[in-house]
Amino acid sequence: MSHRENSLRIIEQKRDGHELSESQIDRLISEFVSGDLHDYQMSAFAMAIYFRGMSAEETAYLTSAMLRSGQTLQWSDNTNIVSKHSTGGVGDKVSLILVPLLAACGLLVPKLSGRGLGITGGTLDKLESIPGFRTDLSTQEIRNAIESVGCCITGTTADIAPADQKLYALRDSSGTVPSIPLITSSILSKKLAENPSKLLLDVKYGSGAFMRTADQAQTLAVSLVDTGQRLGVPTDCVITDMNQPLGRTVGNLIEIQEAIESLEGGGEPRLMTIVKQLAFDLLQMADCQLTDTYIASKITNAIESGAALQKLHEMIEHQQGRLSGVKPSSQRLELTADRAGYINAISPHEIGWAVIELGGGRQNKTQAIDHSVGCEILKTVGDPIQSGESWLRVFLSNDAQRNERALKHLRTAINLGDSPPSLTPVILEDRRSHSS
Repeated sequence: MSHRENSLRIIEQKRDGHELSESQIDRLISEFVSGDLHDYQMSAFAMAIYFRGMSAEETAYLTSAMLRSGQTLQWSDNTNIVSKHSTGGVGDKVSLILVPLLAACGLLVPKLSGRGLGITGGTLDKLESIPGFRTDLSTQEIRNAIESVGCCITGTTADIAPADQKLYALRDSSGTVPSIPLITSSILSKKLAENPSKLLLDVKYGSGAFMRTADQAQTLAVSLVDTGQRLGVPTDCVITDMNQPLGRTVGNLIEIQEAIESLEGGGEPRLMTIVKQLAFDLLQMADCQLTDTYIASKITNAIESGAALQKLHEMIEHQQGRLSGVKPSSQRLELTADRAGYINAISPHEIGWAVIELGGGRQNKTQAIDHSVGCEILKTVGDPIQSGESWLRVFLSNDAQRNERALKHLRTAINLGDSPPSLTPVILEDRRSHSS
């Protein structure tokens, strides 16, 4: 009985605003994973963290305990193993371009990714639009992929950070998702399980991102960088704008196609600005002796020579995907401007929800996805547009009711003005000065 009372007292201490020790946090996480601590008790602990917060030390203890609840990937030499994570946004296909690009530049990238929930699409869902593509690689298969190709993108295995997998489900159902310590520990317990030598995080803010304001994104960025550093991994952060969709497409298969086109040299400027900045930062982190000019030319050459595109094809083939003959929906509709002017805004929130309504995203974790639907943005923020000119192409579903619900969102997604808007830089801040 005292065993249970001790756990309860730890929860009560956090409820009352006290700082917990590493051993106290270790105990709660260990008992939670083993089943000795009930879900309702861990939900209460999560709620206490939500209201009371955690110190930087506590956040590092929590992240470490969740990381140690499972296995980590092991490398004979992790010098060139790097990792990147994005907090997610509408049209965010950066990983699909960046991972093979980094591999073509000589880095090793074992990328553990997730599925979409809500308006932000998931990298695994996009890759599963490629017939046969495996997103369930075992830890040994991940090692084989790194040895053979230099990169892979796959799902988190059941034995990686099981505490996070259990806790995330509780957070989602208990209203404790938007907590900086809980977000930090969830992200980093999975990313550090990749056992990288360097870690770079893309924290997004805006109406198409989880963090709605730049201030919120900066708070999360500081927490992520500090915690990564405390746990011994040089960690950097880039803060990027998600007040409009990223790239030209939002969907699954059409985002795969855009990633391929980007590596062929036809990438949308805002998207490629982020890709190249992240690639630059990770190459610099991996070898601080390299000059800026050399790194920039290495990235350019990897794209222009076709080496990065070749890496993408190698990764797809190694993970048993087949690209030939796969096409998006043939049922298409174009939306037009009702007057002349300038595009002042395109709402990623409305476009994200439209894709969900079409069936290209999920509103619960068991929902099947239609990979063929989506939206292609024909005009971007700041562009002039004529009355009757198309600004969006919609790849429709086979369900008329779904299509109509999606179109209701899309008709409100564009905002026109009489003069060009002032454009926000896609990269708000590069926090590399935090690295040691």
